[in-house]
Amino acid sequence: MRHDLSITTPDGTCPATLHTPEGSGPWPGVILFPDAGGARPTMAEMADHLAGMGYAVLLPDVYYRHGDWAPFDMKTAFSDEAERARLFSMLKSLTNEMVVADTEAFIEALHARPEVTDGPIGTTGYCMGGRISLTVAGHLGDKIGAAASFHGGGLADPDNPNSPHLRADKITATVYVAGAENDNSYTPEQAELLEQALTDAGVPHTLEFYPALHGFAVPDNPTYDPEAQKRHWAALEQLYATTLR
Repeated sequence: MRHDLSITTPDGTCPATLHTPEGSGPWPGVILFPDAGGARPTMAEMADHLAGMGYAVLLPDVYYRHGDWAPFDMKTAFSDEAERARLFSMLKSLTNEMVVADTEAFIEALHARPEVTDGPIGTTGYCMGGRISLTVAGHLGDKIGAAASFHGGGLADPDNPNSPHLRADKITATVYVAGAENDNSYTPEQAELLEQALTDAGVPHTLEFYPALHGFAVPDNPTYDPEAQKRHWAALEQLYATTLR
């Protein structure tokens, strides 16, 4: 089932959809952070799938500050010069402070719903959303019980003072990261740095690389890989079953 929500944040009102299984619940809450293409039908279908695994899944419009923005066609979003510029402009407009403040509002909204159990929230994210997933885990402590990132970029950038790995010691969630092979946004060197940071901080974690391209889990991406997506669902199922239930 889908429920349309309007969530009040420090910067305005964020449209979102809550996706729940059939029945009365309640279920553990999960936030699905979209990739750079933002909330759209493909992401809603993924939220439906995750809800079917037994979770109340919130899909927020992370670009709500841009008003009624025109949806991206992910088949051409990176090849069309104007659309690529628009996408990167919107992506880069999101600061750590914004996504953390938004997520606090999202968690409050989830816990106010009768469909959602008390306790820590799970997060998952794709591309841009994968970085957001780890970022909020490093800022919100025990509010986040499990944080997953799939083909996320910039997770351990030694040149970025806002890189998620720098707050590994603030993470209390269990972390799962699946990178794409030959992805310049998340390289084996970044994975090594992230591994060291999480290990030093005592964070339970699993870091893997899938034999697939960046964007492998999202069906409307040209690089979509059905086998990699299936593997990602299995990883999420295991992660949440051992942390949120």
